[in-house]
Parts: sequence; structure tokens; C-alpha cells
Amino acid sequence: MTLLPDPASARAARLTCREGVPHPTAGMAPGFTQCNMISLPRDWAWDFLLYAQRNPKPCPVLDVTDPGSHRTALAPDADLRTDIPLYRIWRDGVLAEETPDATAAWAEHPDLVTFLIGCSFTFETPLQQAGIEMRHIAQGCNVPMFLTDRDCRPAGRLHGKMVVSMRPIPAGRVAEAAMISGRTPAVHGAPVHIGAPEALGIADLSRPDFGDAVEIRPGEVPVFWACGVTPQAALMASKPPFAITHAPGYMFITDVPDTHWQV
Repeated sequence: MTLLPDPASARAARLTCREGVPHPTAGMAPGFTQCNMISLPRDWAWDFLLYAQRNPKPCPVLDVTDPGSHRTALAPDADLRTDIPLYRIWRDGVLAEETPDATAAWAEHPDLVTFLIGCSFTFETPLQQAGIEMRHIAQGCNVPMFLTDRDCRPAGRLHGKMVVSMRPIPAGRVAEAAMISGRTPAVHGAPVHIGAPEALGIADLSRPDFGDAVEIRPGEVPVFWACGVTPQAALMASKPPFAITHAPGYMFITDVPDTHWQV
């Protein structure tokens, strides 16, 4: 029988995030789903919902709030304005501010609709349980993320390129890593690309667009998964007047066990 992780650990992790943590959330509350977040004025919510529906690999929606709500069924006691350790405030598609508390920015638009999007951190626990090292966790840094040259399907006023996260995997275990992650299609699922970063328009793995570079050792292959930072690329390309997101790698920790999404 598989034992479920203790929900108290997820709540404790959120309280820690509310107080502010100086590092990404990878490895926090292992066994519980972490989410990307984007909040948009109601006028833009339909465009984004359609954008996510057309691009489910990088934008798998796990929950959508009512306009103005800062609550989610994924963690009923949480506050989406405070329980992510680092937020980004966007104005006209430009990153205007990073803050550990989005309450003041939230008040500017009382009709915000928030989308919580699956995160590849969800399948890192079973990868680690299988003995596949997650290099960014081992090195105590953020996962490297790259803006690719692959267009997402546009929707309404939104368009942009896909973002991917990268993890170096021993060549002999790439198929296993793809199989394990593929069991969770609701949180990006299997990789979108293996090896040859230039095929994605990535020129230099030592210079990620988001997050931190990690060591790639001899015999390892760079493996790329669709990434929930893709909506932030759409913000930069489409320039809506206002948005709030998580900072890449600083996620919202839910009460939902990772196993909930396995098929």
C-alpha cells in the first residue's frame, strides 16, 4: 500500500512561503503538487483559457478561480496573494516588479481571474524515487528554463513561444524518465524534446532564459519538458495591460498529492 504524504507538510511549506523563502520551491513538501500561476483581468481571462486549451502541453490548467477570488480548491485555506514566495507584476507586457506579497497589486484589479497550471516539479518526486537525480535540487538552485523557437497556437489577443525546462538525464535512463513523467499528463507529462538543444532554437545551455544553469556530466543527455512559464512568454509577446504571475521556480504548493494526477 502506498502511503500518502502528510498534508500538514504542504500547509507548513505554504506558511514558510508566506514568510518569504530566498530559494525556489523545488524539493519543498515532496509528494504534493506545485503550480504555476497567472492572474489576469476578467477581460483577458477568456483569451487565456482558450490559449491554455489550445496549448495543453505547456499550459495544463488545474484550477480557475472566480473573478476577484484569491482562493483555490487545490488548497482551500491558502491565500493566492501571499502564499507564493515570489511574485511578478507585469504592466503592458513588461516585468515591472518582483515582490513576496502581491496583495497591493491584487487590489488594483478586483476582477482578477487566476489560473493555476501544472508544474513539472510534480513528477520530480517519482523520478527521484527511481534513483534519477534532479540536478537543480542536488545543486540547490533553480531548474534551467529556455525560451524556444516553437510557436504556441494563438488565441484571441494572446500569442507567444513555448518555454521548456531542462534536466540532464543519464543516457541509459532517458526512456525510463520519459515513461515516469509520461504518467502525469496533467502536469506536462512526457518530454517534448530529447538532446540537440539547437533543434529548439536554444544556442547555449549554460545561459538559460529563466532559472539557473546546471552541470551536465559526460554520458548525460539534456531532456526538455514543456514548462508553465510559457504564459509569461505570452505576456511579453502579447502585452496585456496587467498581470500577476509567480516568479519562475517559485511555485504555489497545493494540498493535492502528486499521485492524484498519475494515469
